Amino acid sequence: MQYAAFAKYYDAMMHDVDYDGWGTYIDSLIKRYNGENSVLDCACGTGNITVRLSEYGYSVIGSDCSTEMLQVAQQKARNGGMNIHFICQRLQELSLHKPIGVVNCSCDGVNYLCSRDEVKCFFTAAWNCLRYDGLLLFDISSRYKLEHILADSFMGEDTEDYSYLWQNSYDAKSKLQLMELTFFIREGNLFRKFKEEHLQRAHSIDEIKSLLEKCGFILEAVFEAFTDKEPKEDSQRIQFVARKKNNG
Repeated sequence: MQYAAFAKYYDAMMHDVDYDGWGTYIDSLIKRYNGENSVLDCACGTGNITVRLSEYGYSVIGSDCSTEMLQVAQQKARNGGMNIHFICQRLQELSLHKPIGVVNCSCDGVNYLCSRDEVKCFFTAAWNCLRYDGLLLFDISSRYKLEHILADSFMGEDTEDYSYLWQNSYDAKSKLQLMELTFFIREGNLFRKFKEEHLQRAHSIDEIKSLLEKCGFILEAVFEAFTDKEPKEDSQRIQFVARKKNNG
């Protein structure tokens, strides 16, 4: 199961990510495009964006397919005195009891959808969760990033409590990147070894635009993430803002 073995250490491994800035950026997009106060933060992981949106005053639900990651997120919300409901759902199977104003998916969630059909299923599920005129916000690691920055690369880290080795292998034909992770997690005086495999797809902007339209969304904007500028050829993260069409 992805994000099972190292959920407890995920935040430590992502120590260089500016979640404060990320949360502020999502908040600015919701306000800029007149999004409502209720947000489903899907593929929320350990809840780093979820809790920040709650701090900003949004009524937030967090969802993820990893129960281990959700346990960390739930504890984080409790520690902050936040009333956030977390549900275990895959992106393609999102379902809520009543429509919501905003669906957000940050930090590569859509890259983990490894075919156009899976992306279409997510967009359809998000459409069904949204009120008319509701917003769908999501980002992707760009095709340029997966093909030219991460492809066939190797990285690792060694600390007192954990070490990991991370090997990427990119297939240009399928546009799929296999990430093979080996972890060594301290348990007392010993280290336990875990392995996980992650698979991401390098979606193109044109593919995403076409699928949004087919699923009943109006594309409001495409940005180089964390800016209000159009993506460049070498942009590494792309932010999308789409709106559920009002059938009136």
